[in-house]
Amino acid sequence: MQKGKILIFDDDVEVLELLKDHLEKEGYKVNAYNKGDLAMQHALEFLPDLFIIDPLMPDMDGLKFCRAIKENEVFSNAYVIFLSEKNDESLEIDAFENGGDDFVPKPVKIRALKERVNKIFARKIQKGENLELIADGKLVINHNSYTVFLGKKELNFPKKEFDLLRFLAANPQKVFSRDDLLSNIWSSDYDVQPRTIDVHIRKIRDKIGKNYISTIKGVGYRFNLGK
Repeated sequence: MQKGKILIFDDDVEVLELLKDHLEKEGYKVNAYNKGDLAMQHALEFLPDLFIIDPLMPDMDGLKFCRAIKENEVFSNAYVIFLSEKNDESLEIDAFENGGDDFVPKPVKIRALKERVNKIFARKIQKGENLELIADGKLVINHNSYTVFLGKKELNFPKKEFDLLRFLAANPQKVFSRDDLLSNIWSSDYDVQPRTIDVHIRKIRDKIGKNYISTIKGVGYRFNLGK
């Protein structure tokens, strides 16, 4: 999903750089810190959907950091993954008791971690939590209220346009044919022509601009990140 925002807090700079690089390539917006005070300060500004934390930090207890997150209503829907070189049962139990949602031992297996992260964000969408797009930091889609904001301006989206935009945005950089989009957005009970997709895409572009959705000639449409 653009996917969403992730804050990483770890004293190992190499781990920070590695995770940031791979998760950004997955389509997430990532802020990484090796100092507890900076991580907490910027968390309140960044408002991440997911925290990845080392529980044993030299300047701040990662478990206390997690408790502080969970006690703050601002982060009521945020998830926490703990990463730790100390892979023992007692620490893992402490991690979950202090609010952690997952525990991953180091050295980190990048593919496995990305799969866990992707599943967390998939669950967030299924639960109807906000999906904040990071295409350029301005476009925000709220699943619960069926609202779309571009910057501070709220845009008017009929249901099918909203569903189409949300579906594409939840699968960034993936190309969908018109038939794919029809099967995912329109019920089989309706007799809808593939060109209906073109009309809806045009209307969406009129509202959010042309850069977010690309036409892949002869194939279909793709939602872009980083535009």
